[in-house]
Order: sequence, then structure tokens, then C-alpha cells
Amino acid sequence: MLKKYWKKIGMLILIIACVFNVMCKLVNKVSLNKEMLDSAQYIFSQENENVKNNT
Repeated sequence: MLKKYWKKIGMLILIIACVFNVMCKLVNKVSLNKEMLDSAQYIFSQENENVKNNT
């Protein structure tokens, strides 16, 4: 019986794995707004350090 359905079972497992992979990536995605704020804070802190070091 397994011989008859092995392709369908394999495709089902593959589809479930792909859906699970996409869902994990969507759940763990960092928002663009948070990423931009973190980048701006990092650049601001680096500029402040440069000003302190130059004076």
C-alpha cells in the first residue's frame, strides 16, 4: 500500500515543510521600523563617540 502512495506522501511532507519554513520566517521577521530606529541610534552613538574623541 505504501508503494502506491509514496509520491503523494512525499509531496505532502514537502509542502508541510515549506509552509512551516515560511511561517517561521514571517514570525521571526524584524520590522523595518525597528531596524531603522536601531540603525539610527547606532549611527548617532558612533558620531557622539567621534566628537568626544576629537575634542
